Amino acid sequence: MQSATSGDSITRCLRQVQLGQTGAEDRLLELVYAHLRRMAGQRMRRERTDHTLQPTALANEVYLRLVRSVKDVEWKDSDHFYATCGRVMRNVLVDYARRRKYEKVDIEFFPGVAITEQRSEELLALDQCLDRLAEVDPRGARVVELMSFAGLTQNEVAEALEISERTVKRDYTACRAWLRAEMAGMQSAGRAGSASPSAG
Repeated sequence: MQSATSGDSITRCLRQVQLGQTGAEDRLLELVYAHLRRMAGQRMRRERTDHTLQPTALANEVYLRLVRSVKDVEWKDSDHFYATCGRVMRNVLVDYARRRKYEKVDIEFFPGVAITEQRSEELLALDQCLDRLAEVDPRGARVVELMSFAGLTQNEVAEALEISERTVKRDYTACRAWLRAEMAGMQSAGRAGSASPSAG
């Protein structure tokens, strides 16, 4: 997460890009690229050099998609920007998986919990499970996306969603277990309706 000064700079720069000010996109790149590169590095752990997506390429693609959409979004602050980065990174990975359906990618979806030898079919299944999670538990899905794709800490997620850090931890733990169960269910007996993982 950025400092308050840096966060203000990002928000101001986003607005300058929206206004079409000369050099604004270059300034935005300088402000956010290091964080995007760290996010990409966390998501892509051990790459097969012959054909898996490299962290730098992932960061570049995320940035390019963000810049193309800057003028269409009403940016609230830098937290909003990085949360959007997480969603765009998820979309980039899913698009990549669709193109490379039978190639292996090693992606760390949860800090410290890698899905090794991750196949593209499984990534696509995870994307579907995240969409279903958003239907039964919107807040939990938001917690997972902010932590697993935007690279935010529990404390940062708590601030962004205006909930307690304890609630973030509870939601994250429950939703991670729910997603694993859903993934297993898709692989074996198909999927049945599931209750909200963080209900109660």
